[in-house]
Amino acid sequence: MVVKIILFANTDWYLYNFRLALAIAVRKAGHEVILVSPHGPYGVKLESLGFRWIVAPMERRSLNPFRELAFINWLYKLIRTEDVDLVHSFTIKSAIYGAIAARFAGDRARVSAVAGLGYVFTSRDRRARLLRPLVRAIMRFSMDGKKARLILQNPHDVALFKAAAIFDSSRIRLIRGSGVDCSKFSQCAIRAPGEPLRVLLAARLLWDKGLAEYAKASRILKAQGRSVRFLLAGNPDLGNPDAVPESTVMSWVNEGLIEWLGHVDDMPSLFASVHAMALPTAYGEGVPRSLIEAAACGLALVATDAPGCREIVINEVNGFLVPLRSSEALAEAIARIDDNPELAAKMGEVSKTKAILEFDENIVIKQTLAVYEELL
Repeated sequence: MVVKIILFANTDWYLYNFRLALAIAVRKAGHEVILVSPHGPYGVKLESLGFRWIVAPMERRSLNPFRELAFINWLYKLIRTEDVDLVHSFTIKSAIYGAIAARFAGDRARVSAVAGLGYVFTSRDRRARLLRPLVRAIMRFSMDGKKARLILQNPHDVALFKAAAIFDSSRIRLIRGSGVDCSKFSQCAIRAPGEPLRVLLAARLLWDKGLAEYAKASRILKAQGRSVRFLLAGNPDLGNPDAVPESTVMSWVNEGLIEWLGHVDDMPSLFASVHAMALPTAYGEGVPRSLIEAAACGLALVATDAPGCREIVINEVNGFLVPLRSSEALAEAIARIDDNPELAAKMGEVSKTKAILEFDENIVIKQTLAVYEELL
């Protein structure tokens, strides 16, 4: 039976970088795929691969209730007009809106993928705290019913949703991550004797991603006379209340603490040029893709002892887990990698094996298609 499936996200970049392999797999299975997101430069790339891409009149950061209701109505009409069988939506806002629209459009099958609890559930910001009860209530309504499934990426989030009774636990599925083509991430730099250690943080420029702790760790190690190079890849997330101002990032650059690379398209080449990966996040992660990619390249990993990160990093085995918001602990872990190239190499080997066996995209796609089969 041929079915029609919508993959809906809040950016075209997300669809292209995180869910393209899933879209290809669904199409290979003989089904019709429609990709839906706000306008962006990656939509053209999706169309060049033969996919239908529909521009959604959605504003990621909007809290205007009239605008949001108008968009949900637009999505409802799209589902009805296209006679869609299943709607798979990604990130909390899209997951809620996709589920609401699919439920009202004749109770269509709907899959809500929440990759971490994100800003609303983890930020200490006043607006986030005010939004939390409302978001819980809307999630409970929109994702209710036998034709709904909720995909979460780590056991901590599964336990939290079950304890809060936000969703019928029998309809929750654990799929760890969005999948990585590990064959593309297969090399890392071999550190020559006397060569400075190169560490990378690849993330959106948000405070909760640990950027301040990363810069301070660099300052600590430089004060010790070390010549570790701290690389930062990523762009500001404009409109996000947690965004780090570009002026702050440039102040770190001017102080000589970090080397800011901006947005990087060729991540395999970037990972192949560094010796270790750091992610001192306090954000509500699902399973951080950057850590999986770094692991697939055979890098030693340093991350916070937080949900999602613990899925990838085994402390003292393939990297180090450090306390949240501790620049001192982060600096100490990076110093241990700096002092022990042989240990770093052994950790990298474990990372690579773990990435291939547990997080390769073929595993994630197979599990996702199984969820579709349940519903269809």
